[in-house]
Amino acid sequence: MARGTLRIYLGAAPGVGKTFAVLGEAHRRRSRGADVVVGLVETHGRRRTIEQLEGLEVVPRAQVTHRGVTLSELDVDAVIARRPEIVVVDELAHTNVPGSRNEKRWQDVEQLLAAGIDVLSTVNVQHLESLTDVVAQITGVTQQETVPDEVVRRADQVELVDMSPEALRRRMAHGNVYPAERVDAAMGNYFRVGNLTALRELALLWLADRVDEGLRRYRSDHDIDHVWEARERVVVALTGGPEGETLIRRAARVARRTGNGALLAVHVLHSDGLAGSSPAALRSQRALVESLGGSYHQVVGDDVPDTLLEFARGVDATQLVLGTSRRSRWARAVRGGIGGEVIARSGEIDVHMVTHSAAGSRALRLPPLTGSLTPRRRWAGLLLAVLGIPALTAVCLAADAALGLASVLLLFLLLVISVALVGGLYPALFAAAVASTVENWFFTAPTGRLTVQTVDDVIALVGYLVVAIAVATVVDRSARRASAAARSAAETAMLASLSRSVLAGNRGLPSLLEQIREAFGLRSVSMVERGSGPGDGERVVGTCGSPEGAEPEEIAVTDTLFLRLCGRALTASDRRVLVAFAEQAASSLQRGRLAAQAAEADRLAAGNSMRTALLAAVSHDLRTPLAGIKAASSALRAEDLALTEADREELIATVDESADRLAGLVDNLLDMSRLQAGAVTPVLAPADLTGVVHRSLDWVDVTQRGRVQLHSPDELPAVLADPGLLERVVANLVDNAARHAPDGAITVAASAVGGRVELRVVDRGPGVAPADRERVFAPFQRLGDSPAGQGVGLGLAVARGLTEAMAGTLDAEDTPGGGLTMVLSLAAVPDEQPATAPATAASAAVPSGAAR
Repeated sequence: MARGTLRIYLGAAPGVGKTFAVLGEAHRRRSRGADVVVGLVETHGRRRTIEQLEGLEVVPRAQVTHRGVTLSELDVDAVIARRPEIVVVDELAHTNVPGSRNEKRWQDVEQLLAAGIDVLSTVNVQHLESLTDVVAQITGVTQQETVPDEVVRRADQVELVDMSPEALRRRMAHGNVYPAERVDAAMGNYFRVGNLTALRELALLWLADRVDEGLRRYRSDHDIDHVWEARERVVVALTGGPEGETLIRRAARVARRTGNGALLAVHVLHSDGLAGSSPAALRSQRALVESLGGSYHQVVGDDVPDTLLEFARGVDATQLVLGTSRRSRWARAVRGGIGGEVIARSGEIDVHMVTHSAAGSRALRLPPLTGSLTPRRRWAGLLLAVLGIPALTAVCLAADAALGLASVLLLFLLLVISVALVGGLYPALFAAAVASTVENWFFTAPTGRLTVQTVDDVIALVGYLVVAIAVATVVDRSARRASAAARSAAETAMLASLSRSVLAGNRGLPSLLEQIREAFGLRSVSMVERGSGPGDGERVVGTCGSPEGAEPEEIAVTDTLFLRLCGRALTASDRRVLVAFAEQAASSLQRGRLAAQAAEADRLAAGNSMRTALLAAVSHDLRTPLAGIKAASSALRAEDLALTEADREELIATVDESADRLAGLVDNLLDMSRLQAGAVTPVLAPADLTGVVHRSLDWVDVTQRGRVQLHSPDELPAVLADPGLLERVVANLVDNAARHAPDGAITVAASAVGGRVELRVVDRGPGVAPADRERVFAPFQRLGDSPAGQGVGLGLAVARGLTEAMAGTLDAEDTPGGGLTMVLSLAAVPDEQPATAPATAASAAVPSGAAR
C-alpha cells in the first residue's frame, strides 16, 4: 500500500487563516471529484470557519473520559474504516487526552499516512520543537504542545499562510479571532506588533531553510554538481595570516551588494594538524565574521585548492574571495600559488583575488641547519659515524677480492643513511665527508691518493652529500613535526581542561592562576587590574605562589588586566599558550563579577518590587477596612445621631467585618514575609485530609459555606503534611473560589492518584487564561479581576508557598465547561501509619481572604 501524502499549512500565529485555507483546499479537492472528509477541525467559534465546514463530510469524533470529564478527540479508527482519499486534521501539535490511541495528534496523522490516506493539516511556528525556546524569549510564553521539526520537514508540501501583523490585529479588533472580552488582553500581550513581526520572521526563515534543503536534495538526486545562483553566497578563505581582516571586510561588502547575500568564512586545516596558522588571529577573525552576520567554518584537507572548492560547491557558493600570496615572486616561480590553482579549477564560481599589505612579504627560505633532534641523538649519530666508518673500512679491505667498487660505495651509502636517521643533519654531513674521503683514498683508483679518475667516481662522491642532506632534512622535519604535534596535543589538553572548568563554573580565579603557575613552572603568578585613567592605581585581583627575590614580568591580557609572572623566562610558544590561559582566567574573573552583579540586581529588584507592592497594599487595600472601622465607630460615638438598635447592630457588624478583613490582610503579609525569609518550618506527620477540609470551612464566610460541595472516597489514605498549615491552604483555596465565582457550587473533591493524594477545588467562574496561570501565584497579583478592597493578592501566593514547604504542589487547571480548578497534591502515607489528631487552635493559623 502506497503511503499517503502530507500537506501542512504553516502560520506565524493563531488567527492568520490556516484552518480557513485548509478547508478551502478541501473544497477545491472535493470539486475535482476527490473523496474528502473532515477528521477534526477546531473552529474556535469563528463564524467564517464554521461556514467553510458546510458541504464537507465530518467524521464523528472519539469520546475519551479522563478524571470524570468526557472530551472529544480525532477518531483514527473511524477515519481508517471510512478510507477516504483525503482527510483534514487540524492542529498537528495538539496533545491528546490521556487514554487516547496516541499521545500526540501528529502520531495519529502518521497512522493515517501509513494507511494510504492523504492528510491536510495545520501548525503554528511556535509549536515547532526547535523554536520553543526562541518563542518563549520573544513572547514570554512557553509552549506546552510541540511537534518535532522532522515531522514537518518530512511533509510532502509545506505552504505558508502569511499575514502582516497589522492585518492580523485588525482581524482581532473586528472579533474574527477571539471573543470581544479577550481581544484587549490578547492584543496587549501575545499579539503585540513586535511579537507578531518576530514570529513572522521565524516562520519565513524556517520555511526558507526547508526550501534550501529541498533544492540541495533535488540537485543531489539529479547529480547536479554545478552551482545554481538562486542566492549569492560569498566564501572567504582564511589562512590565519595578517591579511584575514582585509579579506573578510571585502567579502562582506561583496555580499551586501546583492542585498541578501550570505557570508561564509572557511579555514583549511591540514590533516596532520600542524598548520602554521595563528590560533589567536583565527579567533579574532572568527569574531569579526560573526559580527558582520557571517558564519565561520573549518575543514580538513591536504590539497587546499580542492578542499576550498569542494566546500564552496557544497554550500552553493557563487563567489570565492582569496588573498594574494604572501610568498615572494621567486617562491611563486618555483611553485605556483594556491590562488592560481583555485582559479584554474573554479569553473562557474567567480574568484576574487584581493591584494593586501602582506603580499609578497614571505621570501623563499631554505631549511634551517639547526635540527630538532635531541642532543643525545646527535651525539649517538656522531658516535656511529666515528666508529662505523673505520669498522666498515676494515671489513671492505679484508674482503677486497670479493667486493667491487660499486658494492663498497653502496655499503658506505647505507652507513651514511643510518647516521642521518640516528643523528640528523650535522652527523650525516660529517659521515658523508669522511666516507667520501676514505673511499677515495682506499678504494678509488689510483688508491693512496685523493684523486678521482672518472666522472662516475665524481658523481658517486657528490651523491653521498646529496643523499646525506636529503635524508637528514627528512628526519629533522619529521622530528620537528612530531615534537610540534606532541606539544600541540599537550597544549590542547590543558586548554580543554581549563575551558571545561571555566564553563562548568567550578573553578575560581586563584585555582586557575595556580594551574598556570604549575603548567609553566613559574614561581608566582598574579593578575593585576589597572584603571584606564592616568590617576588610577592598580590592584591585585588574584595571586598564587611567592614572588620574593624574583624580577617580575608582565603580559597584557586586556586593556586593564595584566599577568605578572615571576620565574623562568618563557619562550615564544609558551607565551602564545599563556595568553590563551590568561584569557580564560580573565573570563573567569569577569564571569564571577557578572554573577555577583546579577545576584545583587535580583536582590535589589525583588526588594524594590516587594516595597512597591507593600506601599500599594497599604495605600489602598489596608486603608479600606480601616476607613470602614473609623466610619462605623465614629457613628456609634456620635451623640447627635439617633440610631436605632438595628442601625447599631449593623455598624457593630461593619466594625467586626472590617477588623476581620484587616486581620486577614496583615496575616497574609506576615505569612508572605515568613515564606520569603525561609522561616516556615512545617511539622510533617500523617494527616486526615477529609478532616482538615471540614475544619477549614470554619474559616470561610458563613454566607458561602452552603455553596461548597465535598466529595471524598471512603478509603482515602492519609497525607504527609502539617495539619495547621494544610488547613490554611485549603481555606485560602475555597475562599479564593468563592470570591471569584459568585454564582454556582464550589466543588472540593479528593482522590488518590498513585502514591499521592489530590484535592481539587473547582469553581465555575470566569477562569484564567493559560498564559496567566502562573502569575496568579505571584505575590500582590490580582490580574485586574478582583474588586478594590478585596485583598492584596497574597492568598494564592501564601497557599503555594505553604504547600511547597510541605513538599507538595499547587497548580491551576481549566474547569471543563468554564472556570478554574486548583489542584493540591500531597504525598500519601502508607495505610499502617495512623493520621494525626485534629489540629489545635494554636497550630492552625486563621486563614484570610485570598485573591487571584
